[in-house]
Amino acid sequence: MTAETDTRTTTVYRVTGMTCGHCEGAVTAELSALPGVDSVKAVAATGEVTVVSAAPLADEDVRAAVDEAGYELTGRA
Repeated sequence: MTAETDTRTTTVYRVTGMTCGHCEGAVTAELSALPGVDSVKAVAATGEVTVVSAAPLADEDVRAAVDEAGYELTGRA
């Protein structure tokens, strides 16, 4: 029996401008399209977006995806 090591990376980002479920969906869709992203959970109420990926993502790639969705990445939580 071989145990697999979970090497996924979980990062929480701060995003401003999200106010509703549509906003969450737009941010989720853009970030989910980045290579290596396994899951995205955006929460408008807190402005937090949790991204699980195969490896750490480049901040400029995350910023570009959030910008494309129409919101602003303000950093990591």
